[in-house]
Amino acid sequence: MRENTLGAGVRFAAKNFVTVKSEPVKKILLFSHSFLDETGRLCSAWKGIDGSSKSCFDPSMKIRMIGLTLAFSFLGASACLAADPQMGTWKLNESKSKITPGTLKNTQVVYSSMFGQVKIKADGIDANGKPSHTEWSGKFDGKDYPVTGDPNSDARSYTKVNERTLTTTNKKNGKVTVTGQIVVSADGKSRTVTLNGTTPKGKKFRNVVVYNKQ
Repeated sequence: MRENTLGAGVRFAAKNFVTVKSEPVKKILLFSHSFLDETGRLCSAWKGIDGSSKSCFDPSMKIRMIGLTLAFSFLGASACLAADPQMGTWKLNESKSKITPGTLKNTQVVYSSMFGQVKIKADGIDANGKPSHTEWSGKFDGKDYPVTGDPNSDARSYTKVNERTLTTTNKKNGKVTVTGQIVVSADGKSRTVTLNGTTPKGKKFRNVVVYNKQ
């Protein structure tokens, strides 16, 4: 008799192989650390705890295992994305917003994330009434990351206060130009961005901007 490993820390005794005939059981085992060969025999993906047993997988099966691992990792990242209420496409609700004339007005903002790296793209109208496009990539860790397309800042940071709230700071040549707070509503359908800052011309402003999730 020898020991094989099923999952983490779970052991079972089997002589050479265990033949699994139940289709539902087969499906469950496919997602564990042990897998089935083409005949329905259960075989370990890894060596036994005592190092005596060997994997029954051929090279092609091992390649498929790696592919499955990568696929599950991607699905896990997608699940995290779906769970973060800040992520997604947000469209300006101008009737509920108060935007100071002569300041940047973002009409659409897109938050996306992959493996902890966040990307924010914004399109709108600049202080001169011309189309604008800004981009920022980084993490919600309070550190400065470069921002492009905004004449009032060259670096921006975000800090996660809680599940639905962020604070942000914009800087130009190391000097703070804008600070703000971003709050997603409890139902996740809208977000309110409150910004306090100074324009490149030295004019102070306070904008309260509401966005609806698309």
